[in-house]
Amino acid sequence: MSETVARERSGHTAATDGQYLYVWGGYVSVAEHEVFLPNDELWLYDLETGLWERHGMCGSIPPSMSGTCGCIVNGHLYIFGGCCDDGQTNEHYSVNLHDGTFTWRKVSHRSGSPPSPRDKLSCWVHKGRMIYFGGYGHKLLSEIKDPKSFTVDEASWAEDIFWGWNNETHEFDPDRSSWTEPQTSGRSPAPRAAHASATIGSKGYVCGGRIKETRTSDVFCLDLNSWTWSEIVSSSAAPSGRSWHTLTSVSDSSLFMFGGLSVDCRPLSEGWIFNLETKGWTRMEHQYKDKPRLWHSACQGRDSDVIVFGGSHDYILLVDKGHCNDALVFQTQPYPLIRLCEDFIASRARMFRFQILCLPPKLRRAVQKRTTFFRTNRKTRNIFRTLE
Repeated sequence: MSETVARERSGHTAATDGQYLYVWGGYVSVAEHEVFLPNDELWLYDLETGLWERHGMCGSIPPSMSGTCGCIVNGHLYIFGGCCDDGQTNEHYSVNLHDGTFTWRKVSHRSGSPPSPRDKLSCWVHKGRMIYFGGYGHKLLSEIKDPKSFTVDEASWAEDIFWGWNNETHEFDPDRSSWTEPQTSGRSPAPRAAHASATIGSKGYVCGGRIKETRTSDVFCLDLNSWTWSEIVSSSAAPSGRSWHTLTSVSDSSLFMFGGLSVDCRPLSEGWIFNLETKGWTRMEHQYKDKPRLWHSACQGRDSDVIVFGGSHDYILLVDKGHCNDALVFQTQPYPLIRLCEDFIASRARMFRFQILCLPPKLRRAVQKRTTFFRTNRKTRNIFRTLE
């Protein structure tokens, strides 16, 4: 079933497989009420054409939620945690993205214990396993074993149930259906939520987030083989503290950070590149300075593009009416020659319409897809022309 575009939303889950951006869940504001979006639909954004497609879902459908953590492993989209009408959850679901049925399955475990209920967490994928970090949620008093790994939110507790932030690391192996909590060493990040993370090789990176009543921009690295934490101290002026931002790997040695909510509660539109070799931050010039975002999603697209979707352009805890549904495409690396040629021809399809028909079939199809993208994204087409 095809529709124009996915509805505006914040706190949704998004992931890419190189061909599509998959979007599920989140919430929007309706008549000053927060309304979770339907849990029985999955939106697909074609990275080549820029077109959206909606698919209905069946099976063991998870509750409608925001703040879930999602990733793709072996052709399956997994989601864990999140906040629904009943509060935070620690349930695990997956859906096969390639069999055409889009059937949800509730993931059970044969061994180990799942993390406590939480939302606004993050994850890394390594060797076919999911490693979850941090988040905000609740525990029984008897479950709080280490105050250094769980910081109680003094404003939220009921009898023997306490809410708070954590810096726990939990690993799920889908082949063995097992949960483990690796024993980490080194200097670990403080408990936090609404932070951002990314994976490069065997290293998991985490940046910023909310720590109690403040927000930070610190950077930590977890070696996913040795389970050793280390803090990466910036060699240059660092971005201001923030939460609800995103971090995306764009090369073997660089990370792209976008947006977020500042310490003084301003939605941000800054783009930053962090060079892991020099340990320096560089502010990136881009065309979306008038589009601040927080609690959006960001995924790596084609040729190290970063696709930012949804989020809010207002401080959602006060206004909560600024949800968005546009897809912002950030070019973070020089394009290869074939990409430049395809985009040049596609952005001038009328001029080259007869020559396009004479191209080899594979190249012709690629150019036609990009033609659709430029036809449906006029602003991107105009920007491309100004960069010549």
